[in-house]
Amino acid sequence: MVVMITGGAKSGKSAFAEKYAAHCGSRGIYIATSPVFDEELQERVAQHQQRRKQSAIPWETVEEQYELSAILEQLAGKRELWENDTVVLVDCLILWLSNWLLRIEPDLDAATELLEPLLAKLEAALRSFPGTLIVVTNEVGYGIVPDYPLGRLFRDVAGVMNQRVASVCDRVFLVTAGIPIELKSREFFV
Repeated sequence: MVVMITGGAKSGKSAFAEKYAAHCGSRGIYIATSPVFDEELQERVAQHQQRRKQSAIPWETVEEQYELSAILEQLAGKRELWENDTVVLVDCLILWLSNWLLRIEPDLDAATELLEPLLAKLEAALRSFPGTLIVVTNEVGYGIVPDYPLGRLFRDVAGVMNQRVASVCDRVFLVTAGIPIELKSREFFV
């Protein structure tokens, strides 16, 4: 089962994801995608770590800023994880995408071509994942149109990534003001 949890900044999506993981399994593997490059980010990471220490399940943390698909493929091959009721939580896809965009920033004209294989690999890794996998992402398109090319590219690619990820997920939650609502079961087809 693959589950996507999305929402705005500080909406409560990470806290919900961790509680949902504890509901789904007896232990967790937390894949952290954020680089820590200043004190404010270090404080945020510490808050997340403290919350996981108080969780109903034990957590192992894996830090990976770029090779998310490879990590998911490695974990998918470890049958003992699924026999032991392990849940994998990725927090978050938007930071993973940001890492890649900042890496390729000098060549924005080629960004879509460079990102497409990464998104395709991610989609394939999610589609074939054998256990319970929860991915956290952000809704970034609700705000104003960014006034710089990298910002507009980020917003556009994030929206496309979220659509692709949601399409392969069994459940999709939107968290607003700390309230999770399951969306996938309410999907309207035309």
